[in-house]
Amino acid sequence: MCLAIPGKITAISAQLDDTFRIGSVSFGGIKKDVNLSMVPEAQVGDYVLVHVGVAISVVDEEEATKTFEYLQQLGEVEELKE
Repeated sequence: MCLAIPGKITAISAQLDDTFRIGSVSFGGIKKDVNLSMVPEAQVGDYVLVHVGVAISVVDEEEATKTFEYLQQLGEVEELKE
């Protein structure tokens, strides 16, 4: 099953222009580089839903926290560590 995982943008690590950006996103302490092209409004500190290495939407912190907790309970977060 494919899931979008919520994470917090901790840094913008590369930026070609206002649209083509790469950010460091933390998923409960696990950090990954993520393509931010689909969420040009996203800034450091924002929470985003990430699917296959691409942030697909900005979400509020409460929604992100609830979703991440549910995914942890289901054991779906373990794939991030690989």
